[in-house]
Amino acid sequence: MNATIQTGFPEDQRAVAAALYYEAFRGKLHRLFDPPEKAHAFFSDILDPQFAISAVSETGTLMGLAGYKTSQGALTDGDLKDLSRRYGAFGGLWRGLLVSLLERDLEDGILLMDGICVSADARGLGLGTQLLHAIKNKAADLNCTSVRLDVIDTNPRAQALYSREGFVPVGTETLGPLKYLFGFSESTRMEYAVAQQNT
Repeated sequence: MNATIQTGFPEDQRAVAAALYYEAFRGKLHRLFDPPEKAHAFFSDILDPQFAISAVSETGTLMGLAGYKTSQGALTDGDLKDLSRRYGAFGGLWRGLLVSLLERDLEDGILLMDGICVSADARGLGLGTQLLHAIKNKAADLNCTSVRLDVIDTNPRAQALYSREGFVPVGTETLGPLKYLFGFSESTRMEYAVAQQNT
């Protein structure tokens, strides 16, 4: 199964992108965003293809997606208004407050990854690696010195992939009692030095 790596994602695949993104991160987000149909609708509303790189099959089906965040915006750049549209005023408010606890600040010269996911039937084809390479290239295009991501302790497979691709752990953050809400205890910050791809 061949795939093309491209900037953005096809607009007719927006619902697929939303479902793909949410299912990839449902382990830590389900207590905030379930039921799934509301979560899919919310992410369909907010996903911004300007900050996405996708893997698309020959038939135009979205197979994988990687997002990033800059000072100009992010793949998942929703706000309280977006949350309230799908969850109501009160539901949107408490969700917004809790989501803010997971927000990561931007830093000069660092491209912040905003999630990477591959559909279940396309795993094992190397698409995750290809998408990571595309993110590295995007960082170089934007004159960033490094790429940053955060991986949770319940996802060792992802951490192994990032390590193979040259990302190194530079710190950890623990959630304390919030682990019971989000479903993980700590996240590891990993960074990739963009200059490595030119050596």
